Amino acid sequence: MLGQRIDKWLWCARLVKTRTLAARLIEAGKVRINGERAVKVSRAVREGDVVTGIGAGPGSLFVVRVTGEAEQRGPATLARTLYEDLTPEAPAASNFARIGPRPTKRDRRRLDAIKTDDA
Repeated sequence: MLGQRIDKWLWCARLVKTRTLAARLIEAGKVRINGERAVKVSRAVREGDVVTGIGAGPGSLFVVRVTGEAEQRGPATLARTLYEDLTPEAPAASNFARIGPRPTKRDRRRLDAIKTDDA
């Protein structure tokens, strides 16, 4: 096949919620095909191409290899057959980050103990 428009493919593969959002990401330069920035939403994507992009939400980086095309958007099970996920795993969080957004009284005591030991 000749390929499929990148905005439609991203939408059919359920990597973005709407085609409009896909078009905005492409026009903003946040989507690359085989390492080259896709500047037009009409750019064709073919089987074997590697698509890299940054989604609308925080931490929504994706790296996928195209394995198929779809005429219309279908269920999520079908969408997962359109690509092979190559996204690298996120680095492990440090112990301090696992405490949570607000430290407990016990955590504050431990932090105070560390601070007084250093001084």
